[in-house]
This record gives sequence, structure tokens and C-alpha cells, in this order.
Amino acid sequence: MTFQDDELSYALGKQGGTRKKLERSSGAIVQYVGHNALFSGTRSERKKAREYMKFLFEQLEGPVYVDGWQDRDDCTVVEVPAECIGYVTGARRAALGTIEEEWGVLMFFMNRRSERGRAEELIICGPQRARRGAELKVMSSVETKSPGQFTRGIREKTSSEKGFDTDRMIFKDDELSYALGKEGSTRKKLEGASGAILQYVGHVAFIAGTMKERRRAKEYVTWLLAQRRGSVTITNASARDDSTEMHIPENCKGWVTGNRGSELRRMEAETGTYIFMALDERGEERLIIFCHNAGSKTGTHGRMAAERLVNEMIQEKLRDDGGRGG
Repeated sequence: MTFQDDELSYALGKQGGTRKKLERSSGAIVQYVGHNALFSGTRSERKKAREYMKFLFEQLEGPVYVDGWQDRDDCTVVEVPAECIGYVTGARRAALGTIEEEWGVLMFFMNRRSERGRAEELIICGPQRARRGAELKVMSSVETKSPGQFTRGIREKTSSEKGFDTDRMIFKDDELSYALGKEGSTRKKLEGASGAILQYVGHVAFIAGTMKERRRAKEYVTWLLAQRRGSVTITNASARDDSTEMHIPENCKGWVTGNRGSELRRMEAETGTYIFMALDERGEERLIIFCHNAGSKTGTHGRMAAERLVNEMIQEKLRDDGGRGG
């Protein structure tokens, strides 16, 4: 594909953002050499990259509508009410751009020239998992502005699909803010540790991923809510493939957890894990680190990284106590 001067800067985007977006959404390698765009990948990836580039340039001419999107396996469409369009788009497209960057998708509002209805169709192009993540994020934004749009009459759901699908859990009023955390920090933590997509649309938690990921995320949410009522008992931790148990010396427990759990939250944020004290079948307390990623000896993420941080804190406390005692 060959560009004119002004087309090249548009196809590149700010700091190459548009080029990267095309790459991630299509799965192809997209690179510009001089005024030429080169697409590298499988036939299907190259075809998608060329189509997505075409969609981008058609938007300069006016409204774009992707005919036959229902039959494509790389598109999802969300209906956005007219009064929410500005909110979902953001100033100079900032909100949509943030979602595109987070999930690696291409998004734009579709409308036929003759149509200006009560709602507009937002198309999301990219791989299945990324599309679902972006779609749920948009649904969450719309629900904030127009409560009930996606959740009116909705029920809990548990899918029996082993592959990629979505489950739903409904929160009570007081549970939602606790499961969300400050600026969504708790939701992001549970999402990262479980490996599932976890998004809250109003009072409904949408959990997307493989069956294993969905089950894990639901357990993590259930344990989180149970902690508000007291100690949680987890009996099968050693048999799980997503947990590491650590026995903390009695005199180190307060030091390791920190004031109101602040040290645990710090270690969770650093390593992308979910950590809390839980009772075993004998009623004895131990620390459990949960994460789908086991980590490595040198990596900064996963269970091994968190275990190293906890051990450092224990050693620090024991050294301090030893120094004071002597």
C-alpha cells in the first residue's frame, strides 16, 4: 500500500499509536517503509490489516458502515444510546483511544448516511478475547451514564463451555464498592491474578475467559466478599495449581500484613497477585498467594516474586527483633 504525505502521518498516528493499533487488532506485522505500508503475517492477518486500514481512511470521507459484520469472526457491535456517545468517546476520542490501547482493538461508530437514530452502533475489531474486554468496558461506561441499559432484568449465569465464554455474578449494593476498590484497584487485582476478564457493569460482574479462568475469578471474588465477615477457610490450597502457601512466624504477621493490610496490597500491586491470610482445615492461619502465573526465579510478576517479597519482610523483621534482643 502506498501513501501520500498527509496520509502517512494519519496512518502512523501520534507516536505511532495508529500503526500499533492496526498491528495488535489484526495480528499482522504492520510497518511503514518510506511511503509504503508493509503487512506481514498469515493471509487472514494481512487481509484484516488491509481492511482495518481501509476503514480508517474511509472515516476521513464520512460515516463508515461495515456491511455483513454479523458474518465476520473478528467484529463485535455494541449499541450505544445517543446520550452516552460523547461520554464513551471522550474529548478528542480520548476515552475510546484508551480502551483501544488497553485491549489492542480498533473501534469506531458506524452509521449509514441516512440513519441517525436513538442509538449508534460501535464496532470493535480484533481477536475474540480483546473484543470482549473492550466491549465490557464500553458496557460499563454506558451503564454508569444510563443505568439499566445492559442489566435490566439480567440474571446470574454459569456457562458449561470449557473454552472462552462469559459468566455473570450479581452484587448486592454494599458488595459492589468493596469488590471495586479505590479507583477500581481491587477489580484489577482479581482480574490480573485470575487471568480472566473481570468487568463490573452496574451491579453485575461479567467474568470472561476459559472455564478454568472463570471459575478462578469467581472463587477469588467469593473469598474477597467473605473476608468482610471474618476469617476465610480454604482447605485445598496445596492441591491447587494457582496457589502458594506460606507459614508466617507469629511475631511477623502484623509486620508482613501491614496496617489494615497495606503491605499485602503493596506486594499484590507489585507482583499482580492476590494475597491474604486464611485458615486451613485445622483452623490454623497461613498466608496464601494466589495467581494463575507461577512466576520465575528472576521475574517481577507472579507467585514466586510475591513469595520473595514476603520472605524479605520476614527476614527484615527477624533481623530487627534479633538486633533489639541483643
